Amino acid sequence: MNPSDMKKRTKAYALAIIRLVQSLPNTPTTRVIGNQLVKCSTSVGSNYRASCRAKSRADFIAKMGIVEEEADESIYWMELLVESGILPQTEVADLQTEGDEIVRIVVSSINTARGNKR
Repeated sequence: MNPSDMKKRTKAYALAIIRLVQSLPNTPTTRVIGNQLVKCSTSVGSNYRASCRAKSRADFIAKMGIVEEEADESIYWMELLVESGILPQTEVADLQTEGDEIVRIVVSSINTARGNKR
């Protein structure tokens, strides 16, 4: 995937999660989980953009490592929404799939940059 497409994809991911969080009931629990979910999902795109401006291979790998962690964390917060009974699985399934695909793309990019094709 080229960088321009990935920038669009990570931004669309963040926007979809923002819309999801805005639809949550206003409770202390959903405010905490929602804030965490918005923070990490928006970080996916911002850190991906930063990786596109990396100054070295090591810098690229480090920044992409952050993207991987934030995308995985967003999946975690969505799992909590489902497992706590706040949302049905069907409401987050597509976003979880997209988060997983982003993680896979990023891990593949990191491995390629390291020269470790696994």
